Amino acid sequence: MRYAMVEYAEQPWLARVDDNAIILSADPTATLTTLIAAMMQESMNHNAFVASERKLAHADIRWLPPLQPHKNVFCVGRNYLAHAEEITRARGIELDLPDVPTFFTKAPTTIVAHEATVHLNPALSRAYDWEAELAIIIGRRCRDVSEDQALAMVFGYTCMNDISARDLQQRHVQWFKGKSLDESGPFGPWIVTADELGDPQTLHISSRVNGATKQNATTANMIFSVARIIAELSQGITLEPGDIIATGTPEGVGFARNPPEFFQDGDVVEIEIDRIGILRNKVRLIKPPTKAIVRAQDIAA
Repeated sequence: MRYAMVEYAEQPWLARVDDNAIILSADPTATLTTLIAAMMQESMNHNAFVASERKLAHADIRWLPPLQPHKNVFCVGRNYLAHAEEITRARGIELDLPDVPTFFTKAPTTIVAHEATVHLNPALSRAYDWEAELAIIIGRRCRDVSEDQALAMVFGYTCMNDISARDLQQRHVQWFKGKSLDESGPFGPWIVTADELGDPQTLHISSRVNGATKQNATTANMIFSVARIIAELSQGITLEPGDIIATGTPEGVGFARNPPEFFQDGDVVEIEIDRIGILRNKVRLIKPPTKAIVRAQDIAA
């Protein structure tokens, strides 16, 4: 099954996505988070939860992020060998692969939906880069999971674009700031359940900018598999339903190209993964719109 959050009649709805239709949940208060909880407790099946006669065309709705994460998005760096190699070439350093996954996080405020315009402030960075990634959605509360048990903890998978401000990464000497600017985490368009997707290590993954292919690889090339990532991350850390784990990007990123390439105003970027679909966003190099931000100077002493 494919599940999404959509906006219809100015209201968010949980929906099941078919090839030709959007089927709204019968429960207007349902979210993907409540669906995950219900299905993983085996109190509801796929069909019963979204049984509804309200079928819409894809053009009738606006896509919302499938999930609004309640904590930072977990991410893995340097998880494809060819990507690790292109980094070393671009930076003139020796290849030194880690023995365990390299984890970092992105802030929840990075998340934006399929077809949303991504606003990236050119005053903060001139080196915004694309990163196609397979994202895991955790379905069961767990800790200290073995690699053999790990895939049973997964609710589903989706596409993610880990947009990165490369100059900020270098300036701050770590990855969080350059990975966590608002709207730098396109995510979706929907979540494909683990039982439908099957083996996550057999997926073709690619990115395109204005139709030109930039990344073209397979998840079989991951250094650390999905199961290994979950097992390692869960050691001493409780994972919860709805947690998102981005599994790393393959070779073909912009900063490692000769000459380097970065997003330009108006670019359209697509992330495509087998058995999931296409995540598409337009990039605008413009300061993101203000959304009810309280400034320190506005707070009375």
